[in-house]
Amino acid sequence: MSGATRSRAVDTAEADGDQQRRYLRRVTWVATLGGLLFGFDTGVINGALPFMVDDLRLTPVTEGLVASSLVFGAAFGALAGGRLADAYGRRRMIIMLAVVFLVGTVGTALAPDVTVMVTSRLVLGLAVGGASVMVPIFLAELSPAARRGQTVTRNELMIVTGQLIAFSTSAFLGTVFGDSHGIWRWMLVLATLPAIGLWIGMYFVPESPRWLAAHGAFGFALRALQRLRPPAAARIEYEEVKSLALEDRERDKAGIRDLREPWLRRIVVVGLGLAVIQQITGVNSIMYYGTQILVVAGFGTQAALTANIANGVISVAATFVGIWLLGRVGRRPMLLVGQIGTTAALLAIGLVSLLVPEGTARGFLVLALTVTFLAFQQGAISPVTWLMLSEIFPMRLRGLGMGAAVFVLWMVNFAVSLSFPILMDAITISNTFFVFVVLGVAAILFARRYIPETRGRTLEEIERRFKEDAGGSVR
Repeated sequence: MSGATRSRAVDTAEADGDQQRRYLRRVTWVATLGGLLFGFDTGVINGALPFMVDDLRLTPVTEGLVASSLVFGAAFGALAGGRLADAYGRRRMIIMLAVVFLVGTVGTALAPDVTVMVTSRLVLGLAVGGASVMVPIFLAELSPAARRGQTVTRNELMIVTGQLIAFSTSAFLGTVFGDSHGIWRWMLVLATLPAIGLWIGMYFVPESPRWLAAHGAFGFALRALQRLRPPAAARIEYEEVKSLALEDRERDKAGIRDLREPWLRRIVVVGLGLAVIQQITGVNSIMYYGTQILVVAGFGTQAALTANIANGVISVAATFVGIWLLGRVGRRPMLLVGQIGTTAALLAIGLVSLLVPEGTARGFLVLALTVTFLAFQQGAISPVTWLMLSEIFPMRLRGLGMGAAVFVLWMVNFAVSLSFPILMDAITISNTFFVFVVLGVAAILFARRYIPETRGRTLEEIERRFKEDAGGSVR
C-alpha cells in the first residue's frame, strides 16, 4: 500500500472515531498547559517590568537582562529538551518540565534583587524552552495527518492565551493595586497554578506511540494508537510507524555526520530558517515591551497596561483564524502572507513614531498598528512555524533537529529582547522598527525560496518527500 493510499485509508477510518477524538482532545488540552505556561511566563514580564524598575533599581541594561534571561535559558532548554525527549520519552520529560516551571516561578516571585531574579528566570527559561520543543513534537506524534495542523496549533493558541491572561491579570493588579509595594510578585506567582495542573494531568495521558515504536516497544505503541484512533485506523497507522521505526533502527543514531546527506541538510536549513524568520519580525519586542512602547507613544503607564490587553486579545483571535486556515490552505502561502503583513505593519509603526507628534493620537495609531502586526504574526507566521518545525524532521532526528532549530529561535529572540530597550534608547523607537523592516524583507525572500509545502501528508510521507526532492525545487 502506498503512502498516499495509507493516508487516505487512515483518514477514512478516522471519520468514525468519536470516542478516540474526544480522548485526543483531552490529551491535547492537558499537554498544551505547557504552552499556556510558555505564554504566561514570556508575557507577564510586559506588565510586571514597569513595577520592578524601582523595587529592583533597574537600568536599561538590567531591564533588558531581566526580560531576556528567560529567553537565554529557553535556548538551552530547547537544545537539551529535544535530546532528553528522545532518550527518556516525551511524556516523562513534560512531567519534569512542570516541576521546573514551578521552581522557577516561585524563585522569580520571591526574588530580592536583580541577581536572584535573573537566575530564577534562567531556570524558568529552561522549562519554557523545553516545552517549546517537547509539546509540539508530542502533539504531532499523537495526531492523525488530517488533523495534525489543528491539533499542533492548539499549542500556539494556548501560548497566546497565556500571554492574554498575563496581560489581563497584570493590568488588573497594576490598575487596582498599583500603589501596593511588590505587586509585580503577585503577577508572577500566578503561573504556579497551570504548572501544578500540567504536572498532575500528564500522569493521565499516553506516551507518544512513535517514540515507543522507535524504542522497540511495539506492543505499547499499538495500544497507545488504539486509545487515540478507531481500531482499523490504529492498525493501518501502526504498520506504517513500525515499518519506518525498524528501518531507522538499522541506522546509527542521528548526529552531525548525517548532514552529509543532501535531504537532511535541506531539512536543517529549512528548520533553522523557519526559526530565524519567525523571530526577526520583532514580535517579542511587542510581546515583552508592549507596555513601554505604548508609554513612549503617548499613553500613561496604567493606560498603557490596559491598552496592551488589545495585543493579547488580537493574538488569541488571530490564532483561532490561523488554526481554521491551516485546515484549508497551505503552510507556505500562509507564511508568505504573514511575513508581508508584519513587515508592512512595522514600516507603518516606524513612520508613525517618526512623523506623528507624541500624544494620545500617536498612542492610538501605534496601538492599532501593533494589533495589525500581531494579526499577521499570530494568525499566520507563528502557527505555521511551530507546526512545520514539529513535522519536517524525520523520527531519528526529530528531537535533535527541532531542539537545534528552537535553540536558534530562542537565541534570536534573546538578541531581540536584550537589544530592544538599548536600541530604543540609542537610536529612537522609529529607527529600531526600521531595522526590523529590513530584516522582514530578508525573511520574505528566504521563505519564498526555501520553504516547502507539508499540508495533508503524514510525518512518514514528509520524510519520503524530502528524500525524493533532495536537490530539487521547492514544492
